[in-house]
Amino acid sequence: MWNGINRRKFPRANYRCTIGIKKRLTSKEISTHTENIGAGGICVIIKDDLGLFQGVDIELNLDDNKTPIRCGGTVVWVVKKTDPKHQGAQFYDTGIEFIDIRPEDRDRVTDVVENILKSQRRK
Repeated sequence: MWNGINRRKFPRANYRCTIGIKKRLTSKEISTHTENIGAGGICVIIKDDLGLFQGVDIELNLDDNKTPIRCGGTVVWVVKKTDPKHQGAQFYDTGIEFIDIRPEDRDRVTDVVENILKSQRRK
């Protein structure tokens, strides 16, 4: 697991929503879902290594019945993993930091995370 997890500025919550990721300067596009999310960025598990510090364009579809969030991102960590259940298939646990995100979109993400964390504390 990534060593910086406890140094994050923004709390994270396990949250699955659809996301489109386009690697900049290429035609490479990936459609997947988030593993967790915070106001500072997201974690996804994908089949391709995008490359550390690679710039990406993001389209994030929160389940809040509003338009998708479109912003830039930077790959800040990548952990290569192997899945023995799927004949040793490789995948990449990938952390992407939001950049160029509008303040109102960051607020939307913050609201989602806070609601999830509140509901978990009640259990």
